[in-house]
Amino acid sequence: MLAQAIELYQQRVDKVLKRKLEELDDSAPELKAAMTYGALMGGKRIRPFLVYSLGQMLSVSLERLDNAAAAIECIHAYSLIHDDLPAMDDDELRRGKPTVHIAFNEAQAILAGDALQSLAFELITDEQVNTSPEQQLQMVKVLAKAAGYQGMCGGQAIDLAATDKAISLAQLTQLHNKKTGALISCAVELAIILANASATERVQLVKFSQALGLAFQVQDDILDVTVSTQELGKPQGSDEQANKSTFPKLLGLAAAQDQAAQLVQQALSALEELPYNTQLIADFARYIITRRL
Repeated sequence: MLAQAIELYQQRVDKVLKRKLEELDDSAPELKAAMTYGALMGGKRIRPFLVYSLGQMLSVSLERLDNAAAAIECIHAYSLIHDDLPAMDDDELRRGKPTVHIAFNEAQAILAGDALQSLAFELITDEQVNTSPEQQLQMVKVLAKAAGYQGMCGGQAIDLAATDKAISLAQLTQLHNKKTGALISCAVELAIILANASATERVQLVKFSQALGLAFQVQDDILDVTVSTQELGKPQGSDEQANKSTFPKLLGLAAAQDQAAQLVQQALSALEELPYNTQLIADFARYIITRRL
C-alpha cells in the first residue's frame, strides 16, 4: 500500500509540475529547460507525499492538494539546484545525473533556482475552487517562513558556517531543524491549512512533522557513509569529504541509527493521538529510516 501511494503521488505531482512548466512561454528557452530539468529529474517526492497523504487523511481532495504539493517541490528543487553550486556544496551529481550547473551552466542554474522559487508562490496563489484567499495567505506565510531565514536558507547558512568546525548535538539539531525539518514540517502545515484542521489536531501533526523531519536528516547522514555512490545517486561520503558535521560523525553510526529510530517512535506516538486512520502515514514514517536512497 505504501509503495503504491508513493508512486501515485510521485506521478501526480510530476504531472502538475510538467503541465505548469510547459505553460511557460518560450522567451527564455534555456532557462525553461534548466527549470524543467531541475524540477523533474526524479527524487523521492517526500514533501508532496506528506501534503497528499495527510490532506487525504483529513478529507481534502487530491485536486485541492495539487498546487500545494507542486509548490513545495518547487522550493525543494530550487534548494537542491543552489546547494549543488560551486559556491555552496560544489556537487556534480544529483540523483545519478549531472547537476543543473553542470548540465547547463552556473548562471542558468542560479536563475532556474530563483524562477522555481517564484513559481512556488504562483502555484500557491492560483485561484482554486473551495480554497479561500485566507487559506492561500496562510500557505504563502508558512511556505515563505520555511524556505527563508527562519528555515531552510538559515539552516544552510549555519551549515556553511559550521564546516570544518566541531559543533554540539544541540547545534547540529538546530541546524537540521531549519535546513531540512522546516520544509518537511511545512508540507504538513499546508495540508493542515487546506483541511482547516482543529487546534488539537494541528498540535499533534506538528509534533509528528518535527520528529519526522529530523529523523529524515539523521538517515540521510547515515546513508552518506553506508551506501554507494551508485545507490545514492550522488557522491558517497561527500559530507565527510567536505568536513561537515553529521550525526554519525558526532554520535557514531550505531548511536545515530538509534537516534533515528527514537525520532520515528516520537512521530508515531504523535499520530496515535489523532482520530483518523494513520496507517499509511505511520508506514511512511518507518520507511524514512529504512530507505536506501
